[in-house]
Amino acid sequence: MNDLLKTLYAATENELQRQIARLDTPRTREFHQMLTYHMGWTGAGAGPEAAGKRIRPQLLLLCAASSGGDWQKALPAAAAVELLHNFSLIHDDIEDHSDKRRGRATLWACWGIPQAINAGDGLFVLCDLALDDLAKNYSAQIALTAAKILHQTSLRLTAGQYQDMSYEKRTDLNEADYWPMISGKTAALIAASCEIGAVLAEVGTPTRAAYREFGEALGLAFQVQDDLLGIWGDEAQTGKSAASDLLEGKKSLPVLYGLGQRGKFAARWERGPISPVEVVQVSQFLAEEGASGYTQNKATEWTEKALTSLESAHPYGEAGATLHHLAQRLLGRSN
Repeated sequence: MNDLLKTLYAATENELQRQIARLDTPRTREFHQMLTYHMGWTGAGAGPEAAGKRIRPQLLLLCAASSGGDWQKALPAAAAVELLHNFSLIHDDIEDHSDKRRGRATLWACWGIPQAINAGDGLFVLCDLALDDLAKNYSAQIALTAAKILHQTSLRLTAGQYQDMSYEKRTDLNEADYWPMISGKTAALIAASCEIGAVLAEVGTPTRAAYREFGEALGLAFQVQDDLLGIWGDEAQTGKSAASDLLEGKKSLPVLYGLGQRGKFAARWERGPISPVEVVQVSQFLAEEGASGYTQNKATEWTEKALTSLESAHPYGEAGATLHHLAQRLLGRSN
């Protein structure tokens, strides 16, 4: 992490803590503790690994700064996108029955589902309150535009999650069903982060559109790579079992491609859940039928689209160089 990214990360953490401190009152102290635990600041295992990379706020601040804006004034918006992201994570963990996140017990596993739902709702409200703080440094029109983008994105997130959950029991899915789902779940908030950064720099419409297209393509490439790593990744680098996606029956891009081939993989998939001892063989079926190569090609296509859109936005200065560096790191990741 270069010096600018370290500075942005530290500033984002301070702003997030300031926003969440609204609940640090005598009557809501445990509520505040729930949120600080989920954010990775307190409790067993607290630290940078538990907090996560804060990619979305960093993208927002870099897009603002690389377009001539003041990233410090944009900090409330950076906090807002991260608060919205973490609201979705708390609810996702409940809906997916996941009791672990980043190596620690999830919030619902510690405090129960009702309190976790309420904690997620709390982060959602804090997101809106953070957006209100933009009015201190921006015109009402700019602040309203940023808020509208994030509110529309909130709806896209819930639509993507609806599709993801509704797909679990469907057997008629194909690749055409995949892209709208991951666009909502993964790409929407990354695109919004980049676009809001551009809005706060008060750039022209073409530049704003380029930043948004960059974020959308970056999010799609990121998710396709995740699907690839979820089956064929190196467990030592990804930090999770490469068997997990197949064991969970995840309708990822390689799986949907494999089902469309109507070969050995599809025949085995249709017989029911895959056991741990079958994972190696089933992943080999997928690879032999072209799923890994196809998925890699799609990741490459979206990577090229992201980088082309970023060039069209003409980011400049130290922030522009750092934005290029961050994009290359995310697009070329192995974990």
